[in-house]
Amino acid sequence: MQQEVIIAGFGGQGVLFTGQLISYAAMDAGKAVTWIPSYGPEMRGGTANCTVVVSDEEIGSPFVKNPTAVIAMNLPSLEKFEDLVETGGVLVVNSSMVNRSVTRKDIKVVSLPANEISETLGSKRSANMVMLGALLANLELLSLDDVEAALEGHLPERHQQYLEANKAALRKGAEYRAAVAA
Repeated sequence: MQQEVIIAGFGGQGVLFTGQLISYAAMDAGKAVTWIPSYGPEMRGGTANCTVVVSDEEIGSPFVKNPTAVIAMNLPSLEKFEDLVETGGVLVVNSSMVNRSVTRKDIKVVSLPANEISETLGSKRSANMVMLGALLANLELLSLDDVEAALEGHLPERHQQYLEANKAALRKGAEYRAAVAA
């Protein structure tokens, strides 16, 4: 199994952290992994994305042309990456920040209001975990338990107060299944 995931959004939405978390969870689960961040000079508020490749075998290249999955945290990310998702792949869209429907019919689409969901859970900053939970429920990548264990083991000390909120956000996001299946 090899999965290539692109996570994209504005700086400050936890895009790079989400990719790092997938990477840590994959390493802890004994998988091969690569993580490549990319962000504009503005950082917070600018565009950011990262590519994560997770495999049961050695990874030939960390670069991805057609990912098996994309998490689009905002409209510019959807515009940039929608057409790149491989046929049969998964596209997870934050409908809180995207005002249009996905046009592709050959992929699984999971559209959810991640910002509103995270607010109802008491943490405006956990929309990225809601989106990750939705991805995990719709793609054979890692289990929720793997990612929760990675949160416990790798969340920086200064963010430990967000641990339970992040776990709750992951679980809530995992309740969302693809509305359109390939």
